[in-house]
Amino acid sequence: MLFLEELWQFLSLGGFVDKTRLSAGFFLQTVSESMANSTCQSGESDICRDESAALGLKLIAIASILIAGVGGIAIPLIGKHRRLLRTDGSLFVAAKAFAAGVILSTGFVHMLSGGSEALSNPCLPKFPWSKFPFCGFFAMVAALLTLLVDFVGTQYYERKQGKKTRPNGEEQSRVGSGEDEAGIVRVGSKEWNGKVFGEEEGGGMHIVGMHAHAAHHRHSHGQEQGACDGHVTEVGHGHGHGHGHGHGFGDGDEEGGVRHVVVSQVLELGIVSHSVIIGLSLGVSQSPCTIRPLIAALSFHQFFEGFALGGCISQAQFKTLSTTIMACFFAITTPMGIGIGIAIASFYNPHSTGALVTEGILDSLSAGILVYMALVDLIAADFLSKRMSCNFRLQVVSYFMLFLGAGLMSLLAIWA
Repeated sequence: MLFLEELWQFLSLGGFVDKTRLSAGFFLQTVSESMANSTCQSGESDICRDESAALGLKLIAIASILIAGVGGIAIPLIGKHRRLLRTDGSLFVAAKAFAAGVILSTGFVHMLSGGSEALSNPCLPKFPWSKFPFCGFFAMVAALLTLLVDFVGTQYYERKQGKKTRPNGEEQSRVGSGEDEAGIVRVGSKEWNGKVFGEEEGGGMHIVGMHAHAAHHRHSHGQEQGACDGHVTEVGHGHGHGHGHGHGFGDGDEEGGVRHVVVSQVLELGIVSHSVIIGLSLGVSQSPCTIRPLIAALSFHQFFEGFALGGCISQAQFKTLSTTIMACFFAITTPMGIGIGIAIASFYNPHSTGALVTEGILDSLSAGILVYMALVDLIAADFLSKRMSCNFRLQVVSYFMLFLGAGLMSLLAIWA
């Protein structure tokens, strides 16, 4: 009876809330005290420490990274009007696959490992940092939040676009609601434009569209060569016909544009968040031995991240002012981080416990965002598209470029 009474007292609303509040307060107090502790020493070797030489290399790094970022993001934005570099061309798809590999490797190899190293540093107290895998937890939370932002943003822009395209509130038919005796699906008054539901301009397809892609093949008995050309032949009928499915609007171009608007903004958020950390880390360093390899590695990294982001911005078809703002914001983020690092280098200790915790959490969050964007919105969108499945040569080249980009970026972890 005594045990049951104590258990009931613990589970009572007031007691349970009080105990939870005390536990949460104790945890936050412990974390705060661990971050306030600044007994860690700098890990840079005194032999390599040279502040004047480091300052010169930092200025070179600012110029090199700025040029690489501007060049990377400008190529797809300017090249969309050129035949060779158009965003719907095979060359762009292959280059984008390489850039997607770079971003994926950045998330897994650089950001995730950097966050894990910072949060498991011996300078941090064992409780709570060694009692729970915070790095993986923060990366998971960031990926799930990115999914939520991705979904909510897409819904918002679709409704906004729907109000523009349907000012009279005209109802659109749902998928499968207008199927007649011949098996032809009618969606509103729109005619099929050769695109499978969910397929974006240039052959890309996002994850939501895969369900309708499967429905499309249920209508057609087997995938024939005509399906790759946009014409599906129904077995048992004397005429060919296709099935177009709208995504709430009946226009694949509008839906694809909405999708790229969200992808470009979320991707820039992920890239910018870790670019600040990278620039700050380089800016506060006083070791030329550390800075030299970082210049080449970060320039390479910035160029191909800019290329992937520029491709998404180009496909989103923003207005000129919005495109310019997004491009400039990306290009100056890392150099700005380096400049801030130079300004605070005299009193900022990157090896203090507070700095380690902050860097570890931000690196982990950036890793989750970049991994999600690389896998879902860059790789899956292109590699699961009908265009890719119908072009074997493009498949081989794109997979090769994907693995090449991921491999080369992973190798840079030796120096950076």
